[in-house]
Amino acid sequence: MQPIHILLLIAGYFGVLILISYFTGKDDSNETFFKASRKSPWYVVAFGMIGASLSGVTFISVPGWVHASQFSYMQVVFGYLVGYFIIAYVLMPIYYRLNVTSIYQYLENRFGVVSYKTGAFFFLISRILGASFRLYLVAIVLQRYVFDALGVPFALTVTLSILLIWLYTFRGGIKTIVWTDTLQTLFMLIAVGVAMYLILGDLNMSFGEFLSSETLKDYSQIWFTEDVMAKNYFLKSFLGGLFIAVCMTGLDQDMMQKNLTCKTLGDAQKNMVTFSIVLVVVNFIFLLLGALLFMYAAQENMAVPLMDGKAKTDLLFPEIAIKGTLGVSLAIVFLLGLIAAAYSSADSALTSLTTSFSVDFLDIEKKPANTQKNIRKMVHISMSIVLIIVVIIFNSLSNKSVIDSLLTIAGYTYGPLLGLFAFGIFTNYHIRDKKVWIVTGISIAATYLLANFGAYYTYFTADVANMTEAVKLSKETFYQFGYELLPINGLLTFLGLILIRR
Repeated sequence: MQPIHILLLIAGYFGVLILISYFTGKDDSNETFFKASRKSPWYVVAFGMIGASLSGVTFISVPGWVHASQFSYMQVVFGYLVGYFIIAYVLMPIYYRLNVTSIYQYLENRFGVVSYKTGAFFFLISRILGASFRLYLVAIVLQRYVFDALGVPFALTVTLSILLIWLYTFRGGIKTIVWTDTLQTLFMLIAVGVAMYLILGDLNMSFGEFLSSETLKDYSQIWFTEDVMAKNYFLKSFLGGLFIAVCMTGLDQDMMQKNLTCKTLGDAQKNMVTFSIVLVVVNFIFLLLGALLFMYAAQENMAVPLMDGKAKTDLLFPEIAIKGTLGVSLAIVFLLGLIAAAYSSADSALTSLTTSFSVDFLDIEKKPANTQKNIRKMVHISMSIVLIIVVIIFNSLSNKSVIDSLLTIAGYTYGPLLGLFAFGIFTNYHIRDKKVWIVTGISIAATYLLANFGAYYTYFTADVANMTEAVKLSKETFYQFGYELLPINGLLTFLGLILIRR
């Protein structure tokens, strides 16, 4: 496909989203923007959440992980499943009982203003970094295969992307997102299905033959139970997945805002249970696609694309879809799926950030009624600008490990949220609210030191040239923390809150 054809495809796609926003945003009120007037059909929310949960990272990265980690990601996914049931039957009843707009209002009700603002602050940091990075990953793919050929600078690519998101969300907000997410999820799943169909055809295999093939067995190990020190050890992955689901969905305004648009608690619970079961199947299909991509690349003698001089498995799917020999139809559905995956995450992030900042920090619900809408619109524009700036910063960082560190920080910030909500739900204690930020700060610092103890110990005691070498060497002798850092962080926060109880 020529770059101009891809541009026309993107324009057509966003045209459809803007048309949807026209019908869903006629009632340009804060009640519609923040809660969709609590009238969303649960099955529509459930289907749309699949796309929002997967995001662009899953769409291009999960298939790329298969070569290095096989199907070990399914251990995490099964943890997700249990976590989503906890959300449905522990957290959702609390949110619906309190009739919250922002889920962090629970912390104010339970502990006080400082706890409330602390929880909302951690969400803002986590979501800004996370959403920006997801958008960045997809933007570099579009830049590489489309906009570089047209001479469009990366900063303009990102600005136009956010502007398009703003155009179809600025009136309807979460009501628009609920419906556009269904379309985006559909495009994403169609892209995966078409890719698998065409690749299987090129390999002269039926789907059944593929599932029983010896080649697939080289990629498809799910359970890793031999080495407890390894990051992909089953129990670590499963528990990590469980807590990731609870924190990054159940304690995340972005994901829960959609659920809170359902008419009743029962509808919201049906949505969460249905979504969680379907998500297990969809993630498994993504891993099957990854195995197919590497099988196809081996047959065609296609090397993994390079980025910054290093092999980048994330780019294998776009390389095969756009530059491969499987035809223009795959390129079209891949680009639609990629765009859908990216923007189903970014648009809901922009809406939830607007909601959280307006409700949690500006107390918009307490402002005069005639000023509330203008406040919301100004915050929406401001959050759009913040996302643009952060994505451009990601691209300008020459040291990619700095990006990894920023995302690690974003991951750590969910730990305090876990500790705060767990303490509020499972104990009857009140706390010295003004000291909460001290406890959460110490918890994050202690978690970081625990995670990096081996590397720092090796760096200062062994004869190594730099920290990168120390990290590699520490893996041979020290326990390697994985997803379990999140519940450890939450536990440290929980213990700290016990110390400041009253």
